[in-house]
Parts: sequence; C-alpha cells; structure tokens
Amino acid sequence: MLDQSQVQKIAHLARLEITPAEEIQFAQQLSSILDYFEQLSELPTEGVLPTTRAIELSNIVREDSRVDWGDRQGIFDNVPEPEGNFFRVPQIMNTDED
Repeated sequence: MLDQSQVQKIAHLARLEITPAEEIQFAQQLSSILDYFEQLSELPTEGVLPTTRAIELSNIVREDSRVDWGDRQGIFDNVPEPEGNFFRVPQIMNTDED
C-alpha cells in the first residue's frame, strides 16, 4: 500500500496541491489501482497477440469523390474577393519568424 509520503511525492511531480485528507484518500485509491494491476499481471498472456482495442473498428466514412459544380462563374460571382481562379481568404497563420 502506498503511504502519504509517496502520494506527496507523486503530487509534487504532478504539480498538484492536495490536502492531508486527500493524501489519505489518494493513497487508498492509488493502492487499489496498483493492486488491480498486480492481479492483471497474474493472468497467463503467453501466445496472446498485443492489441490496441478490445473490439475491431472500421472506418465508416464515405470515399472522397470529385463533383463538378458546372456553373463555375456563378460560384465566383458570390465570392467577396476572388483572385483569378481562386478564393481569397483571410490569413489564419502568422508567418513572422522571430
């Protein structure tokens, strides 16, 4: 079981200010977490391949496809500041290299 001095050290490293009552509470909680990991280490895992998740996920987004809008000039007629065949947009990144 973790003692209060170990919890104080962890809190210090994590830059946390905790009260003495919290030290006692966290010592118990962290100890139970470590006990659980100790139980997990007893499981036989030989021959079990490492995984990143318990269930398999797949990407469900649609594939990109090109769509012609047809009326190109109609689109540019509604653009506030067209620049040739491009849209002029406000700068969003600072390019100053200080």
